[in-house]
Amino acid sequence: MALLTWNDRYSVGDPAVDHEHRELIDLINQVHAELQTAGPGAAEAKFGDLYRGISAHFALEEKQMRAARYPEYAAHKADHESLLDEIRDMMEEGAASDEELSRRLDAWFSRHFATFDARLHKKIGHGHG
Repeated sequence: MALLTWNDRYSVGDPAVDHEHRELIDLINQVHAELQTAGPGAAEAKFGDLYRGISAHFALEEKQMRAARYPEYAAHKADHESLLDEIRDMMEEGAASDEELSRRLDAWFSRHFATFDARLHKKIGHGHG
């Protein structure tokens, strides 16, 4: 069973960005599925995969923001860092329960996509000033 399921509330209104976000959720679900079948000690490596995948997505988004001289760059980047910090904390605490991981990731993505990403892609995703 998937940890996160795409939800319309995640949509930022830009099909290309929504596709990228769906791929990010797919990555989370792949890592989750591997955690379910992985032996002892494998969780850290799988969380590492998740951390790297999310970091890569954030780095690309941050590069786009810098190129566009996006005025909310610092706040948006700080929100990215907060999720990465949470993932690091979960890694250090040991594998979080599925329910806790799902709740924390869903809450973060719902809020971030609906606020930070919606504003970002409205500003730079459609070529507006």
